[in-house]
Amino acid sequence: MATLLHRFSRLRLRSTLQFVSQYPVFSTRAMESVKGEQVFFGCQTLYGKHRCIHTVGGGTESSPPSAAPPRLPFSRITEDDLAFFRQLLPGRAITDPDMLESCNVDWLKSVRGNSEVLLRPRTTEEVSQILKYCNERNLAVCPQGGNTGLVGGSVPVFDEIVLSTSLMNQVLTFDSVSGILTCQAGCVLETLSQYLEERDFIMPLDLGAKGSCHIGGNVATNAGGLRLLRYGSLRGTVLGLEVVLADGRVLNCLATLRKDNTGYDLKQLFIGSEGTLGVITAVSILCPRKPKAVNVAFLGCSSFQNLLETFQCCRGMLGEILSAFEFLDASCMGLLEKHLKITNPITECPFYIVIETAGSNAVHDEEKLHNFLEEVMASSLVTDGTVATEDVKIKALWSLRERVTEALTHDGFTYKYDISLPVEKIYQLVTDMREHLGDRAKNVVGYGHVGDGNLHLNITSPTKDPALLAAIEPYVYEWTSGVRGSVSAEHGLGLKKRNYIYYSKPPEAVALMGNIKAMLDPRGILNPYKTLPDNLNLH
Repeated sequence: MATLLHRFSRLRLRSTLQFVSQYPVFSTRAMESVKGEQVFFGCQTLYGKHRCIHTVGGGTESSPPSAAPPRLPFSRITEDDLAFFRQLLPGRAITDPDMLESCNVDWLKSVRGNSEVLLRPRTTEEVSQILKYCNERNLAVCPQGGNTGLVGGSVPVFDEIVLSTSLMNQVLTFDSVSGILTCQAGCVLETLSQYLEERDFIMPLDLGAKGSCHIGGNVATNAGGLRLLRYGSLRGTVLGLEVVLADGRVLNCLATLRKDNTGYDLKQLFIGSEGTLGVITAVSILCPRKPKAVNVAFLGCSSFQNLLETFQCCRGMLGEILSAFEFLDASCMGLLEKHLKITNPITECPFYIVIETAGSNAVHDEEKLHNFLEEVMASSLVTDGTVATEDVKIKALWSLRERVTEALTHDGFTYKYDISLPVEKIYQLVTDMREHLGDRAKNVVGYGHVGDGNLHLNITSPTKDPALLAAIEPYVYEWTSGVRGSVSAEHGLGLKKRNYIYYSKPPEAVALMGNIKAMLDPRGILNPYKTLPDNLNLH
């Protein structure tokens, strides 16, 4: 690699050795709270059946579509209910308000429920008995994993019973020949990654919240993350699921086969369903071999068009070893410098790229990366950059991308949007939003996954500002719909975005989703008020 870095010096690429000590490694276990959109409860709003969403009927002018609807007529928990749960789960039916506090509030501190009961089963059979009882009693249930969601999908809205998978954290089997892992839904993603790395494999999924999020929650929200470009989505890597339905029936589709073309692929119903169709209790997932050689390059571009052309060149020249292509804009770098005191490792640029390669032959990979860097530098697509090959230095470069969310927490009240767009349109939304808002916003920044067209648009203001929110929404969703994008790329719909689904899905598709929900959960006890719009009147 020394020869490679020597070659880079002719291209004005700085050695990572000059700056890595300035970058603390961000611990995903110590996730700081983020100031987000506060959701106010108790305001009734109904919405039209088409993409144009408006307040009608009993709603008020100040009720945004993300506000919670009125409480549905579920039963209230009684002492008899508590006695049943305590007998079923000795010491694991929690009613202590202090212990319930963290389960009632989302990671963004923007949604707060009022659950009085936390249930912590260890087995699928216990989950089955819980749901069978709750269904018979008409008690609403909020399934909860690591509670790292960003759209209010993992916390109760009112007094739903919280069903936590935190104690369902066992690896069941691992086949080192096929690379298929089977585990309970409460396994923490980072713990699974460590388990696999000891066996020379890796998880096909990597997230900034990996130190807290559960694999069951990842599957339930169809989480994307940093490796999607290389390994695809969970819809492809998840081979089987075990799911408990609303009435307590256990659906065992925990297959460990790469190919199984017998009938409908039922597991796909539950991937991305956000706990509204069933509670995932176990997962089988295909895991790739751990790469023997990993390189990370941090590059600067003078325009987003140059960034897109760099991406095209990258896919062509790096091919099979390309595992990630992320970007952040100059405003993000400014927040990193201002709030986290991180020094930009390269010369100032309007846009920055994080590229990761992963392969089995270090010499081969480094040569391919060198040829790519020479090409993009010679053609002026990239103006400056640096490369890391050692773990500590790789983590330091990745922290420039992963700590943007942390930096935003220090910049004021943050409105967060997770949008999927045609790749060539990704940054145009940021530009148009800045022009649309003018000086009403403190900062409008963009970063995300170029490889899969996923933009994270973040807008900050000194304090919560209803007028600013009204200017952002529904403009951001109308813009997205206009280019045939999706209002949720990887975070899900949850509570906050449920009524915006019509911007991405036609009424016929939403109605069919409602039919599926009504069939699998006729009493509507599973994660109510989430994912599907209020006008379906499912209960």
